[in-house]
Amino acid sequence: MALFEVQMYNELVKRAIEAGEPSSYSDDWADLRYVEVSARDETDARRKIFSKYPKERGFMIKAVEPA
Repeated sequence: MALFEVQMYNELVKRAIEAGEPSSYSDDWADLRYVEVSARDETDARRKIFSKYPKERGFMIKAVEPA
């Protein structure tokens, strides 16, 4: 397994802040966050991240890079 650094944010939080509305997650999620994940490859890293941070809840990946 390799270690990957995933750059991600939450689009729904970003939109809520722009509209002046509350969101269900911390406002920090509007900005890029860096999350490390151990995975076989980039595809596996994305799968693992989205299982913890679902697309349906607004989570978006900007980049996946070897750590």
